[in-house]
Amino acid sequence: MSAITEVINLVEDKLIKLLEKYNFLKEENELLLNKITVLENQLIKEKQLFNEIEKKHQTLKIAKTIEGSKEDRRETKLKINALIREVDICINQLSE
Repeated sequence: MSAITEVINLVEDKLIKLLEKYNFLKEENELLLNKITVLENQLIKEKQLFNEIEKKHQTLKIAKTIEGSKEDRRETKLKINALIREVDICINQLSE
């Protein structure tokens, strides 16, 4: 009888340890999932900030091109005039 009791006690001890590990891993998993959510939100905010900075950078580049030297201004005016001509052509095609 004592051998059976020892086996039962051993199984109970292992089951208790297994349940403790399960609970610990379950809590750790929840913490990690929360951390993933926080990091994903942070990544979204960082991407938005990057896009805003990229837009500001493009605007600054355009402004610098416009305020540049006389040659740069001439080139910019020619580009703007070419774009206006393209828009006019598109308008004419649409109105036909």
